[in-house]
Amino acid sequence: MTDTHTARHRTKRKWSTLARGRGSQADHGHEEVAGRYLSASVARAQRDETAGQVLDRLLAHPPEHTEILCVTDESGHLVGILDLAQLLRLPRDQQVGEAAHRNFPRIHADSDQERVASMALHHTLVAVPVVDTETRLLGIVPASALLHILRREHVEDIHRFAGITREAVRAREAIEEPPLRRLRHRLPWLLIGLLGSTLATFIMARFEHALGINPAIAFFVPGLVYLADAIGTQTEAVAVRGLSLSHARLGSLVGGEVRTGLLIGLVLGGLTLPGVWLAFGDLRLALAVSGALVAAGAIATTIGLVLPWVLDRLGSDPAYGSGPLATIIQDLLSLVTYFLIIAAVMT
Repeated sequence: MTDTHTARHRTKRKWSTLARGRGSQADHGHEEVAGRYLSASVARAQRDETAGQVLDRLLAHPPEHTEILCVTDESGHLVGILDLAQLLRLPRDQQVGEAAHRNFPRIHADSDQERVASMALHHTLVAVPVVDTETRLLGIVPASALLHILRREHVEDIHRFAGITREAVRAREAIEEPPLRRLRHRLPWLLIGLLGSTLATFIMARFEHALGINPAIAFFVPGLVYLADAIGTQTEAVAVRGLSLSHARLGSLVGGEVRTGLLIGLVLGGLTLPGVWLAFGDLRLALAVSGALVAAGAIATTIGLVLPWVLDRLGSDPAYGSGPLATIIQDLLSLVTYFLIIAAVMT
C-alpha cells in the first residue's frame, strides 16, 4: 500500500509541475488532456511474476482501479496489459509477461482527452494506460474517466452545433450566464449568418430576370434551403465525431458521402418532379427543382464532411465546422446551383 500511494503522489506531483510550467496554457488547455484523469493506483505486475503471485497481492492490497493489469519490466517500462478476466483464467504458475498483450494502444499525459476516448472506443478498452516519453508506466485513464470525457465532448459539441464559442463551453452552463456574456459568445456566428443572408439576397437579385419570367421559381427556395440544411446537418453529426474514430482515407469518406447525397437527392427529386409538374403545369420548372435537389444533396453531404476535416487539419475542433458556418456555405451553394439550373433550363 505504501508503494502504491508513493507512486500516485509522485505521479500527481510530476503532472502538477508540468502544468505549472505551461503557464497560462495550463489554465485553458490542461483540463482537456489525459493527465487530468490520470490515476496511478492501478493493478501492476512485473513480467516475471506468476498469475498466482499477482492475484494474491491484488487481493491483499487492492488498488483503486483494477480495470486492466499493467505489466512492466524491472525499470517500470510498460510491456503489456491484461484484463482481469484473462488473468483469472491463467494457470497460477504462468508468468503474466508471457500472456500479456504487447500490441496495445498507450497515450501520454498531455494527449488530448478526446483522442483518449476515441482510442478506447476503437480498441474496445475499459481503460487506457498512460506512459511517459520513455514508455514508463504512469497510470491509467480509468473507465469512469472515459465516460466523463465522452459526456464532456458531447456537451461541447452540442454548444458548438449552436454556434456558441469555446469560452462559453468552458463554463458548461451557458444558460446561466448573464445576457451580455451570452450575447458575446453567440453573436459572432450570427453576424456571419447575417453576411450570408445578404449574399443570398444578392444571388437572387442577380437572377431577377428569371424570377420575372416565372415567379413560381421563388416558391421553392425555402424548401430547397431547408432540405440542404437537413442533409448537411445529418452529415455533420456523423463527421464531427466520426473523423476522430474512423481510420479510412478522406477520399473514400468523401466519395461515400457524395454518393449518399446523390441518392438522397435522386429520391427527393423523383418525388418532387411529378408534384411540381402537376401543380404548376410546367415540366421545365419541375425538372429544374428536381435537378437542384439532386445537386443540393451532393453539395450538402460534401460540405458537411469536408469542412470539419479542413478545420481539424488547421488545428481547430471539427465541431466548429458545423452549425452556422456550414449552414451558410450550404445555403449559398444550393441557391447558386438552383438558379444556374433555372437559367439553363428555363431561359
